[in-house]
Amino acid sequence: MKILIVNTSDNQGGAATAAFRLMEALNNNGHKAKMLVRDKNTSSITVAKAGEQKYSKWHFLYERLSILTTLRGKKNNLFAIDIANSGIDITKTREFQEADVIHLHWINQGMLSLNGIRKILESDKPVVWTMHDLWPASSICHYARGCTGFTKQCGNCPLLPGSSKNDLSHKVWKRKEAMLENKGIQFVTCSKWLMQTAKQSSLIKDQKIQSIPNPIDTMIFRPQGKQKAREVFQLPKDKKVILFASQKVSDERKGGKYLLEALEICQREKPNFKDECVLAILGAKPENLPEDIQIPAYHLGYISDTQKIVSAYNAADIFVLPSLEDNLPNTIMEALACGLPCAAFKTGGIPEMIDNGKNGYTAQYKDSQDLAKGIITLLYSDNYKEMSSEAVKKVIKNYSQSAVALKYTEVYNAAIAQKHYNL
Repeated sequence: MKILIVNTSDNQGGAATAAFRLMEALNNNGHKAKMLVRDKNTSSITVAKAGEQKYSKWHFLYERLSILTTLRGKKNNLFAIDIANSGIDITKTREFQEADVIHLHWINQGMLSLNGIRKILESDKPVVWTMHDLWPASSICHYARGCTGFTKQCGNCPLLPGSSKNDLSHKVWKRKEAMLENKGIQFVTCSKWLMQTAKQSSLIKDQKIQSIPNPIDTMIFRPQGKQKAREVFQLPKDKKVILFASQKVSDERKGGKYLLEALEICQREKPNFKDECVLAILGAKPENLPEDIQIPAYHLGYISDTQKIVSAYNAADIFVLPSLEDNLPNTIMEALACGLPCAAFKTGGIPEMIDNGKNGYTAQYKDSQDLAKGIITLLYSDNYKEMSSEAVKKVIKNYSQSAVALKYTEVYNAAIAQKHYNL
């Protein structure tokens, strides 16, 4: 079976990583999968570039300018919104024409327009769409943030200034409704949480929606020697290392604020905590690190080399990701695969990954005190080795390439059958 995976990038962002890994999983399990992207950054021969770069940039800039105009020049929510008013027509590409199934992933920021998606749906190709966030089931937002507008027809959007019932969010919702009318799509979410959320959407309530997790190569992401891994980053070998990953520690959605509060609580409740533990931060730039971190902090920087990423996980004792809203974070999956117990808030798809007390700790939502309890519990647990082993078992059983590829094969066959039935 020839599958074309469509994503904005082949390696930038969590969705790109998941889509690329799925392509590898399918190819390793008997299929012929390719990626079609706007931004190609890898040298993979199974990734093709869609459109000329100058036109790709134009689509991106035109959409951002349209959004900025709607926001009255304010940039606060400039990248929290996508309206898909401009994009690439991929239906004329050789990759599209040769494919048996078109598999959409994260296609925003000028990759595909609503008109471009409509052309795909009107072709003779079966379509599967993996949701990495809520955008395919909402109007213009990627995360609802407590808003229930997507369960109706949007309008009065909290992301828009002076919003009204017939604002941009409602207009885009109506365009999506027209695009999807009488079209059959196999929707897939990466977590059961997002699946249940998407099923509330008035936009895709009549579509088939199911949940399949992202895959990971457990031959690459696996436990390795901790001391040798610490040498790579010059981390102290006699300390307990807490790993956190974020481009900005101050990123509200990633919950950096709660991590800092939790570390302060840890220091108060365990006086030797500051002497025994250090924080390693993956991704953030030095200028984005706050000055009031309660324990010694090591900046690992942004790492693109996979083996160094694996070393970063193996250098740590636990992984902490206090996200306030997340789907099925690749970082938690990677940490578990490397044998790291994880601490995170009980939100989104995270409780599906972390089995509380077995391979990590799920703290009450936005509860820094409980997060601190989780950090101390994992770091000083007498059952640490057992939790580490359970973390690896969880990934092998649920997220291995073969397990995920098999589930997607069933979805592709269903999409093909659905297309033939509708014809």
